[in-house]
Amino acid sequence: MKIEARRVASIFREMANLLSIKGENPFRMRAYRKAADVFQYFSGDLEEAYKKGELNNVPGVGKGILEKIGVILKTGRLPAHEELKAEFPPGLMEILSIPEVGPKTVRLLYEKMGIESIDQLKEAIKKEKLRYLPGMGAKSEENILRGIKLHRMSQGRILLGRALPLVQGVIQELTEKASSFIDKISPAGSLRRGKETIGDIDILVTSSHSSALMDAFISLSCVQDVLARGQTKSSVLTPEGLQMDLRVVSPNCFGAAIQYFTGSKSHNIALRERAIKRGLKINEYGVFEQQGHRIAGEKEEEVYESLQLSFIPPELREDRGEIAVAEQGSLPELICEKDIRGDFHVHSTWSDGRNTIEELVKEALFRGYEYLAITDHSASLKVAGGLSPHQLFNQVKKIRELDSRIKGFHILTGTEVDIKGNGTLDFSDEVLGNLDLVIAALHTGFKQDRKTLTSRAIKAMRNPFVRILAHPSGRLLGEREAYAIDMERILEVAKEEGVWLEINAQPERLDLTDVWAREARRKKVKLVINTDAHSKDSLGFMTLGVITARRGWLEKDDVINTLSWGELSQIIKAKRRSD
Repeated sequence: MKIEARRVASIFREMANLLSIKGENPFRMRAYRKAADVFQYFSGDLEEAYKKGELNNVPGVGKGILEKIGVILKTGRLPAHEELKAEFPPGLMEILSIPEVGPKTVRLLYEKMGIESIDQLKEAIKKEKLRYLPGMGAKSEENILRGIKLHRMSQGRILLGRALPLVQGVIQELTEKASSFIDKISPAGSLRRGKETIGDIDILVTSSHSSALMDAFISLSCVQDVLARGQTKSSVLTPEGLQMDLRVVSPNCFGAAIQYFTGSKSHNIALRERAIKRGLKINEYGVFEQQGHRIAGEKEEEVYESLQLSFIPPELREDRGEIAVAEQGSLPELICEKDIRGDFHVHSTWSDGRNTIEELVKEALFRGYEYLAITDHSASLKVAGGLSPHQLFNQVKKIRELDSRIKGFHILTGTEVDIKGNGTLDFSDEVLGNLDLVIAALHTGFKQDRKTLTSRAIKAMRNPFVRILAHPSGRLLGEREAYAIDMERILEVAKEEGVWLEINAQPERLDLTDVWAREARRKKVKLVINTDAHSKDSLGFMTLGVITARRGWLEKDDVINTLSWGELSQIIKAKRRSD
């Protein structure tokens, strides 16, 4: 079985967590954690990169880590990892996956109370036993209980950012194995609609040799278990426990099938009701008149045309008014990834990024961008290696020197400046005024009340040098709920001050959400789509940000980083927004 980089990342992260529970040497833990971060979103063929020696100079990958990667690639396992796991009850790792519960807490619960499962933890909270442990209290019990609920809600679903490359790989491998058997192939379901988390995956295909195609499907490298193997439908499980179904449909009803299996359920119900009112019947085989004559189905566009609707892009099919707007023929012309001209939120090795500025610029050029902003963390975020004013000054000098040597491309100086507890910024106006772009972000105090959090963000937004508010709700999918911020008020102030709100394309964030992005558009608030990249590979997250923007009904003109350099440079020249 082919070993994916994510599998390696998972092993190293689990080892770091287990060592932390044991209270082992923190340097060993950091080494594994850093390696896990490197391979979490590693692009390309890991085995090929290892054989060619391309991993030798990757920051965070030392000799010991390289040796362990070699063992994993050769055997599919790591004895040191398995020996470490054997020292603990298996339920401890599930407890560790609960938001609000870290390795030290797991160790405390296990050693002091013998808790080794989530059910035991819930029972202890119910009996109010945790509050008497060192460093804990009633609030800790409340937070952990909320974390358990969040964990249970996320079970059986994976992030769009994980599902999308998985399916792209499946389609590529399937096409390579059985290209002569495949005519049309496409994912469907919530993945095609671009939902932030995916429960299972449907892939539709037309083929004249379905039996051979099914054999190829159940033998894919990502298949852990085969649930069913049929002539027109097969189901498999991936190592993550994700169910994936392949359906073979007739060419003359592929359009109807892809529309039907894309959903959403509520969108399809609304279409069905519309069809009934017009004396029609709609299902996965086509659109039919009452007498049974089929009038559409080969192409997806025909399904909507038969119901007197303009074509509705998959990302909009959530029954949020899209049918009424399609009836009027006034759906937005949704933004596309090719519209993006640059990225405003990128971290380098100067703070907690894994690539140099030069490497990031090279990747941006490869992607056809016109500009890139380097926005490393500010001083107070020590855990992320935040820059002091002096370090930032030196970085600015380096960036401007590098920028002068590159023709046809522009590197912007910037910072992701921390918003302090009182709403002031981590750098003075004198420092901020020397930068091309300032991003303000909340990184602490997430549990503050709604009024406090909102006032902090607003005070920062009113600073005349702040252009962007990063990841406005602060959520982490499956890990942390959005903090209690008044988003309506944030939108109002963004409009007043001309601050751009960020759609953060990190798979765990996708923040702003599609719903708030659409509301921002309605209020004529400008947005930016940023990757918050901490490596050159992470610049590829732009795909996820654009999908979220499309789900928010955004057009090209709603997003600032679709501007050409000529248009953007005029804005950048006015350092203070009030200018």
